[in-house]
Amino acid sequence: MKKLSEAKSGERGIIKAIEGDTRFLSRITSIGLTPGCPVTVVLNEKKRPVLIYSRDTMIALNREESDKIQFGGDLS
Repeated sequence: MKKLSEAKSGERGIIKAIEGDTRFLSRITSIGLTPGCPVTVVLNEKKRPVLIYSRDTMIALNREESDKIQFGGDLS
C-alpha cells in the first residue's frame, strides 16, 4: 500500500485508509473520498497538486493532503 501522492498518473486503485485530524477527515469525506472508493489518478507531477477522478468528480488535492490518503489495489 502507498500514499496517494506516490501514485503515477493514469494509475487506478482504491482508497484504503485516510489519516488526519477530525477537520481533515470531515472535509475529505464530504467531497466523497472514503475508504473503498475507486480513484483514478489523472495527473501527479512533483510539487504540484494531485489531480484525481472519483465518483464522477475531478478533485485536486495538495501534496500534504494526498500524503494522508493510503491508496492501493488495481482496477484495471
